[in-house]
Amino acid sequence: MRARSERKFYGAVTVSERGQIAIPAEARRDFKIEVGDKMLVFGDLKKGIGLVKASVLTEVMTRMMGMFHNGDEDEEE
Repeated sequence: MRARSERKFYGAVTVSERGQIAIPAEARRDFKIEVGDKMLVFGDLKKGIGLVKASVLTEVMTRMMGMFHNGDEDEEE
């Protein structure tokens, strides 16, 4: 059986006069995007634009900081 692809095309969106777009419902479900979630917008002028949930980046940064702080107490003595 073939594994489900991790890459999908969710459809096209239209930018409104106010510069807003609607994220397709299937994409919101797949990425667990809820009303009120903060999104970070990243871009590369040659490769394009991308969105990431702020909570995902916060979780990654928290884990990274934990790696740096392991053993700090021993070094301070």
